[in-house]
Amino acid sequence: MSIPAPAAADRAALLLGWREWAALPDLGLTLIKAKVDTGARTSTLHAFYVDPFDRCGVPWARFGVHPLRGRTDVVVHAEAPVIDRRQVSDSGGHREQRYVILTRLTLGGATWPIELGLSNRETMLFRMLLGRTAFAGRALVDPGRSFLTGRQSRPARHYGRD
Repeated sequence: MSIPAPAAADRAALLLGWREWAALPDLGLTLIKAKVDTGARTSTLHAFYVDPFDRCGVPWARFGVHPLRGRTDVVVHAEAPVIDRRQVSDSGGHREQRYVILTRLTLGGATWPIELGLSNRETMLFRMLLGRTAFAGRALVDPGRSFLTGRQSRPARHYGRD
């Protein structure tokens, strides 16, 4: 799966706030709160463990996600092909080697492929960081607003934990 450029008519059709509810359907993540970060180039998903393995000679990763902050009882286990391993600097300047996967993002009724680094974000406020390359040419960001694609009440309900 490659990341196609959006058609001219689709460019900037989506308006995002600085935080949004998203889904990663290929990974079984029906709802996850993402920080939309135009200062970050790459996107990152919280993975509290990452186990690399080979499937038919192709590198894959098996990983676990706590999609809801403060709810370690809500766990989603997923697998995806690894497209790269990259050195990434976090906001504090710490460098880390991360597995990168390609998966589909659903946001505001639209779905498209994005690259996603896997990293432990347990101490962070958001389980997902949506970097600018994930929405470049597809959305505009209003940094003074939140949840422009829809609010969610009782998100644990999406994981049968309400």
